[in-house]
Amino acid sequence: MATDTVQMGDLPPSEPQSQGGGEMTLIEHLLELRSRVTWMAVAVVLGMAIFFVPQFGFKAIEYLLSPARQSVPDFRPQFIEPMENIAVYFRVALLGGLTLAMPVIVYHIMRFVTPALTTQEKKWVFPITLGASFAFICGLAFGFWVVLPFTLKFLLTFGDSFAQADWRIGNYIDFVTRILLVMGAVFETPLIVMGLAKFGVISARQLLRWWRYAIILAFVIAAVVTPTIDPVTQSLVGGPIVVLYFVGIGLAWLVRR
Repeated sequence: MATDTVQMGDLPPSEPQSQGGGEMTLIEHLLELRSRVTWMAVAVVLGMAIFFVPQFGFKAIEYLLSPARQSVPDFRPQFIEPMENIAVYFRVALLGGLTLAMPVIVYHIMRFVTPALTTQEKKWVFPITLGASFAFICGLAFGFWVVLPFTLKFLLTFGDSFAQADWRIGNYIDFVTRILLVMGAVFETPLIVMGLAKFGVISARQLLRWWRYAIILAFVIAAVVTPTIDPVTQSLVGGPIVVLYFVGIGLAWLVRR
C-alpha cells in the first residue's frame, strides 16, 4: 500500500532545508565574504579621504587634544621621530573613516549572515544597522566627554609636583583613539545580547543568572583592552560594560517575551 510519507533523504538535492533560503557552498561563502569586505573597505577609505583634507584632519587632532587641555591648559605634546606626525594624522583619519563608515560596515555584516536567517528575522537588518551605528557614536561620545577627561586628569596631574607631563603626540593619540574605539565597541553590547536572544541562542533568564560572572568578565575585559593599568580608566570602561549588560538583558526580555 502506498504511503504519502516522504523521507528527508528523498528530497531533491536543490530543495533548501533551511527557513532562511537556499544553501551556499564554501566557495560561494568566500566570494560573498570578499565582496562584503571590499565594500566595507571602500567605505572606510572614502571616510578617511574626508579627514585627509588638512582643514578637517588638523582640526580633528586639535579636537582630540581638548580633553587633556581641560586639566593642563598649556598641554602641547612633542614629536621626536621624523614620521610621527604623519602616523598620527593617518591614525586620526582612520578613526574618522571608521566612524563615518560604521553604517555600511554593520549593514554588510548583517547581509552576510542573512542567508542563515528566516524571512521574519531578515526584517531586523535595517533596524540593527541603524541601532548599532547610533550605539557606536554614543560610545565615542561617552569616551570623549566622560572617560577621557577623568582619565587624562588623573594621568596628567598625578605626581605633577615633582615632574612635568611632556608626552609624545604619537603616544597621546594612540591612547585617545584606542579608548574611543573601545568605548564604541562596548556600547554595542546591548545589541549583541538582544540579537543573540532574538535568534534563540540565549534568554534573559540565563543572562540574569550569569550576572556575577558578567561583572568579573567586564573588568577583565577592561583590564585587557585599556592601554593603562590605572584603576580610574579600567573602572570607567568596566562600569559601562556592566550597565550595558543589564540593558541588554532588558532588550532580550522584550524581544523574546
